[in-house]
Amino acid sequence: MTRQVYAVVLAAGSAARFGGTKQLAETRGRPMVSRAVEVATGACGDCTIVVVGHRSAAVASACEGLPGFIVVNEDYTDGIGASIATAVNSIRHLADAILITLADQPLVTAEHLKALIDAWSGASDEIVATAFSATNGPPVLFASACFDALAGLDGDNGGRHLFSDARFGLKTIDFEAASIDIDTPEDLRRI
Repeated sequence: MTRQVYAVVLAAGSAARFGGTKQLAETRGRPMVSRAVEVATGACGDCTIVVVGHRSAAVASACEGLPGFIVVNEDYTDGIGASIATAVNSIRHLADAILITLADQPLVTAEHLKALIDAWSGASDEIVATAFSATNGPPVLFASACFDALAGLDGDNGGRHLFSDARFGLKTIDFEAASIDIDTPEDLRRI
Protein backbone atom coordinates (compact mmCIF):
# COMPACT_ATOMS: atom_id res chain seq x y z
CA MET A 1 0.00 0.00 0.00
CA THR A 2 1.31 3.43 -0.93
CA ARG A 3 1.56 5.87 1.94
CA GLN A 4 0.66 9.44 1.04
CA VAL A 5 3.04 11.97 2.58
CA TYR A 6 2.42 15.66 2.00
CA ALA A 7 5.24 18.15 2.48
CA VAL A 8 4.19 21.34 4.24
CA VAL A 9 6.41 24.40 3.78
CA LEU A 10 5.64 26.95 6.48
CA ALA A 11 6.12 30.44 5.04
CA ALA A 12 3.41 32.57 6.67
CA GLY A 13 5.18 34.53 9.41
CA SER A 14 5.83 38.25 9.45
CA ALA A 15 9.53 37.77 10.37
CA ALA A 16 9.69 40.76 12.71
CA ARG A 17 13.36 40.14 13.65
CA PHE A 18 14.34 40.02 9.99
CA GLY A 19 12.96 43.49 9.27
CA GLY A 20 11.29 42.49 6.01
CA THR A 21 9.68 39.58 4.27
CA LYS A 22 12.38 36.99 4.86
CA GLN A 23 10.57 34.39 2.75
CA LEU A 24 11.44 36.58 -0.25
CA ALA A 25 15.06 37.21 0.78
CA GLU A 26 17.44 35.71 -1.73
CA THR A 27 19.68 32.79 -0.94
CA ARG A 28 21.78 31.28 -3.68
CA GLY A 29 20.12 33.50 -6.27
CA ARG A 30 16.46 32.84 -5.54
CA PRO A 31 13.87 33.62 -2.87
CA MET A 32 14.22 31.48 0.23
CA VAL A 33 10.63 30.25 -0.07
CA SER A 34 11.03 29.04 -3.65
CA ARG A 35 14.16 27.12 -2.68
CA ALA A 36 12.28 25.50 0.24
CA VAL A 37 9.46 24.50 -2.11
CA GLU A 38 11.93 23.01 -4.61
CA VAL A 39 13.45 20.94 -1.80
CA ALA A 40 10.02 19.80 -0.59
CA THR A 41 8.86 18.86 -4.07
CA GLY A 42 12.11 16.95 -4.51
CA ALA A 43 10.85 14.68 -1.75
CA CYS A 44 7.06 14.77 -2.20
CA GLY A 45 6.43 16.06 -5.73
CA ASP A 46 3.00 17.59 -6.30
CA CYS A 47 2.00 16.57 -2.77
CA THR A 48 3.49 19.79 -1.43
CA ILE A 49 1.68 22.73 0.09
CA VAL A 50 3.02 26.12 1.03
CA VAL A 51 1.32 27.93 3.89
CA VAL A 52 1.48 31.68 3.31
CA GLY A 53 0.14 34.58 5.37
CA HIS A 54 2.18 37.77 5.66
CA ARG A 55 2.39 39.33 2.17
CA SER A 56 0.67 36.20 0.91
CA ALA A 57 0.36 37.32 -2.72
CA ALA A 58 4.07 38.17 -3.01
CA VAL A 59 5.19 34.97 -1.28
CA ALA A 60 2.82 32.87 -3.41
CA SER A 61 4.12 34.63 -6.53
CA ALA A 62 7.67 33.55 -5.64
CA CYS A 63 6.41 29.94 -5.82
CA GLU A 64 4.72 30.37 -9.20
CA GLY A 65 5.52 27.60 -11.64
CA LEU A 66 6.57 25.17 -8.91
CA PRO A 67 4.61 21.98 -8.17
CA GLY A 68 2.20 21.85 -5.27
CA PHE A 69 -0.36 24.33 -4.06
CA ILE A 70 -0.75 27.36 -1.82
CA VAL A 71 -2.83 27.56 1.35
CA VAL A 72 -3.43 30.97 2.95
CA ASN A 73 -3.38 31.22 6.73
CA GLU A 74 -5.49 34.30 7.45
CA ASP A 75 -4.53 33.99 11.13
CA TYR A 76 -0.76 33.99 10.55
CA THR A 77 -0.26 36.62 13.26
CA ASP A 78 -1.39 33.95 15.75
CA GLY A 79 1.95 32.16 15.24
CA ILE A 80 3.36 28.95 13.82
CA GLY A 81 0.72 26.84 15.55
CA ALA A 82 -2.00 28.49 13.47
CA SER A 83 -0.04 27.78 10.28
CA ILE A 84 0.39 24.12 11.18
CA ALA A 85 -3.32 23.85 12.01
CA THR A 86 -4.20 25.48 8.68
CA ALA A 87 -2.03 22.98 6.82
CA VAL A 88 -3.39 19.94 8.64
CA ASN A 89 -6.99 21.01 8.16
CA SER A 90 -6.32 21.51 4.44
CA ILE A 91 -4.93 18.04 3.73
CA ARG A 92 -5.83 15.70 6.58
CA HIS A 93 -8.36 13.90 4.37
CA LEU A 94 -5.65 13.22 1.76
CA ALA A 95 -2.54 12.46 3.79
CA ASP A 96 -1.28 9.53 5.81
CA ALA A 97 1.46 11.80 7.15
CA ILE A 98 2.68 15.36 6.80
CA LEU A 99 6.30 16.44 6.59
CA ILE A 100 6.67 19.92 8.04
CA THR A 101 9.60 22.00 6.90
CA LEU A 102 10.35 25.69 7.36
CA ALA A 103 11.01 28.19 4.60
CA ASP A 104 13.85 29.67 6.65
CA GLN A 105 16.00 26.51 6.89
CA PRO A 106 18.07 27.02 3.72
CA LEU A 107 20.44 24.07 4.24
CA VAL A 108 17.74 21.40 4.40
CA THR A 109 17.93 19.04 1.43
CA ALA A 110 15.47 16.85 -0.44
CA GLU A 111 17.67 13.91 0.53
CA HIS A 112 17.13 14.64 4.20
CA LEU A 113 13.37 14.92 3.70
CA LYS A 114 13.42 11.59 1.85
CA ALA A 115 15.39 10.06 4.74
CA LEU A 116 12.67 11.16 7.18
CA ILE A 117 10.02 9.56 4.96
CA ASP A 118 12.06 6.39 4.57
CA ALA A 119 12.52 6.13 8.35
CA TRP A 120 8.75 6.18 8.89
CA SER A 121 7.43 2.67 9.44
CA GLY A 122 3.98 3.59 8.14
CA ALA A 123 2.45 3.45 11.62
CA SER A 124 -0.23 6.09 12.14
CA ASP A 125 1.11 7.00 15.58
CA GLU A 126 4.70 7.73 14.62
CA ILE A 127 6.75 10.92 14.50
CA VAL A 128 10.10 11.16 12.71
CA ALA A 129 11.99 14.31 13.71
CA THR A 130 15.33 15.82 12.80
CA ALA A 131 18.03 15.69 15.48
CA PHE A 132 20.45 18.64 15.62
CA SER A 133 22.35 20.62 18.26
CA ALA A 134 21.25 18.30 21.09
CA THR A 135 17.56 18.78 20.30
CA ASN A 136 14.86 17.47 17.97
CA GLY A 137 12.86 19.66 15.62
CA PRO A 138 11.93 20.39 12.03
CA PRO A 139 11.84 19.11 9.45
CA VAL A 140 9.54 16.57 11.08
CA LEU A 141 7.11 13.94 9.83
CA PHE A 142 3.85 13.53 11.76
CA ALA A 143 1.68 10.51 10.95
CA SER A 144 -2.12 10.75 10.88
CA ALA A 145 -2.77 9.96 14.56
CA CYS A 146 -1.08 13.31 15.33
CA PHE A 147 -3.43 15.31 13.10
CA ASP A 148 -6.07 16.12 15.75
CA ALA A 149 -3.43 17.48 18.12
CA LEU A 150 -1.78 19.47 15.32
CA ALA A 151 -5.13 20.86 14.10
CA GLY A 152 -5.68 22.34 17.56
CA LEU A 153 -2.39 24.26 17.70
CA ASP A 154 -2.22 28.02 18.02
CA GLY A 155 0.23 30.65 19.11
CA ASP A 156 3.95 30.10 18.81
CA ASN A 157 3.63 26.47 19.83
CA GLY A 158 4.53 24.01 17.14
CA GLY A 159 4.27 20.25 17.44
CA ARG A 160 7.41 19.68 19.53
CA HIS A 161 5.38 18.84 22.65
CA LEU A 162 4.10 15.75 20.82
CA PHE A 163 7.64 14.32 20.80
CA SER A 164 7.22 13.37 24.47
CA ASP A 165 3.53 12.43 24.26
CA ALA A 166 3.13 8.76 25.21
CA ARG A 167 0.52 8.28 22.46
CA PHE A 168 3.19 8.63 19.78
CA GLY A 169 6.44 6.89 18.96
CA LEU A 170 9.41 9.11 18.13
CA LYS A 171 12.29 8.34 15.78
CA THR A 172 15.03 10.79 14.88
CA ILE A 173 17.38 11.28 11.96
CA ASP A 174 20.58 13.28 12.52
CA PHE A 175 21.00 16.30 10.25
CA GLU A 176 23.06 19.07 11.87
CA ALA A 177 22.48 21.50 8.98
CA ALA A 178 18.84 21.82 10.09
CA SER A 179 20.11 23.86 13.04
CA ILE A 180 20.72 26.74 10.63
CA ASP A 181 17.69 28.95 10.30
CA ILE A 182 17.40 32.53 9.19
CA ASP A 183 16.00 34.97 11.74
CA THR A 184 18.01 38.10 10.91
CA PRO A 185 19.77 39.57 7.87
CA GLU A 186 23.05 38.69 9.62
CA ASP A 187 22.04 35.01 9.69
CA LEU A 188 21.47 35.19 5.95
CA ARG A 189 24.88 36.78 5.33
CA ARG A 190 26.58 33.99 7.33
CA ILE A 191 25.41 31.20 5.07
